Amino acid sequence: MSTQSEALSVFIVDDDDAFRDSLSWLLESTPFKILTFASAEAFLQGYNGDPGCLLLDIRMPGISGLGLQQELIRREIKIPTLILTGHGDIPVAVSAIKNGALNFIEKPFDDQVLLEHIDKAMALARQWHQDQRIKNQLSERWDSLSKREKQVMQLVVSGQANKLIAETLEISPKTVEVHRARVMAKMGAASLADLVNQAHRIGALKAHLSGH
Repeated sequence: MSTQSEALSVFIVDDDDAFRDSLSWLLESTPFKILTFASAEAFLQGYNGDPGCLLLDIRMPGISGLGLQQELIRREIKIPTLILTGHGDIPVAVSAIKNGALNFIEKPFDDQVLLEHIDKAMALARQWHQDQRIKNQLSERWDSLSKREKQVMQLVVSGQANKLIAETLEISPKTVEVHRARVMAKMGAASLADLVNQAHRIGALKAHLSGH
């Protein structure tokens, strides 16, 4: 659990120097890495894709908190976000929730409440990071298949028997068996059901990447 925590970062984006310093001091007691940014632009330049959560101010010079959220959506960067807002920013904070923020916390806030929100955000960050790793692994496995192996896999998961696959692809049943075994090994599939499940997820991934 500690190694997971060490790999997670809290990203503080706020133009108030004193506030960033006090928040960093508060979070020193957590097992997370603390990274601070004085502007949305600085965050976009410095963010390297590490998992964690974002503590985001709404009103900042240049790109606002809402603007940063929209830019992250445009770049398809998923990071659990907590909005830290001053009094009077509630309608804007509600817009931030619509942009995907987990919650908004009014300044000044109770330290313990913030820490609890961060813990929940980090649990989500871990899950999202794990999901992304699985997706990446699945894509890499699929890309490792030859064109013929991909054809065989698609026919196998559609329920066709080796003999019919052989007829469809105009190859021998023995060759189908060889390709099928390679597909199972490269995809790391423990069973046909596992392979079918992976195929569905690959289909969903490809649909997402193509924008459908």
